Amino acid sequence: MNITIVAPAGFATDPGAVDRAEALLTHLGHRVQSDATARSRYQRFSAPDDERLAAIERVAADPGTDVAVMVRGGYGFTRLVDRLDFGALAAAGKRWMGHSDFTAFQLAALARAGLVTYAGPMAAYDFGAVNPSAFTLDNCFGVLTNDAWSVDCALEGPAGTCEGTLWGGNLAMVTHLVGTPFFPHVDGGILFLEDVGEHPYRIERMFHQLLHAGVIARQQAVLLGAFTEYELNPNDAGYDLDVAIAHLRARTDVPVYTGLPFGHVPEKLTLPVGGDCALAVAGGRGRLDFARYR
Repeated sequence: MNITIVAPAGFATDPGAVDRAEALLTHLGHRVQSDATARSRYQRFSAPDDERLAAIERVAADPGTDVAVMVRGGYGFTRLVDRLDFGALAAAGKRWMGHSDFTAFQLAALARAGLVTYAGPMAAYDFGAVNPSAFTLDNCFGVLTNDAWSVDCALEGPAGTCEGTLWGGNLAMVTHLVGTPFFPHVDGGILFLEDVGEHPYRIERMFHQLLHAGVIARQQAVLLGAFTEYELNPNDAGYDLDVAIAHLRARTDVPVYTGLPFGHVPEKLTLPVGGDCALAVAGGRGRLDFARYR
């Protein structure tokens, strides 16, 4: 597999992680190259907007690239989505992978061109980790090298089955795009969400935005991944993430499941955004069958 590491958003806070990612992916048998943005910095970005836009177009046009792996998220895709030709990106036939701020690119690609992308590991924190997760690697290349992939994991919520388009990503980015041309209209979908550094009340508030906008009601299920790196304070007085989720479950008839292994955590699934997903949950365990994503 030919992999290009690219940074169209934030800069690599640890350039050594890019070196480690290159070494790991090469060791796994892939041909790896890094775009110039993988190690550059401009303000809080990897490069100015025009250069980051050019990096995306450069990777899309490169016949030696099969998969484009983001260095990291951070911030930056919001400044580019209205300048990208998603039709041309879809026609280029590349596979794009990342998470966090990359959600803006993924949802815009799905909305504007029906392009399936991959919510999964990135160079800086996953492939470039000092001790990469075998779980993350197995699921990533299981998805990328097969036409279908199945996962069994712990999922808390009501027993049931459903099928639909899998979509979602970082909660802040999902809600940020509501009401824009870059927000996909998905009926009967399976929506997955995660976030980092967001207090439970902000998580609840963003979920309410999706609820009030009618997005939640159009889904068959909501899968909640990891919500990490926040701090409770004395004002909470017992209000925590579990309380917030219980409140959200009480506000909708759409089943809300917790425990999806995805987010800003070392062990994460690779999820085809825009692909098909069959979900079955019983006894605190879930099975996800992915298909039609290549």
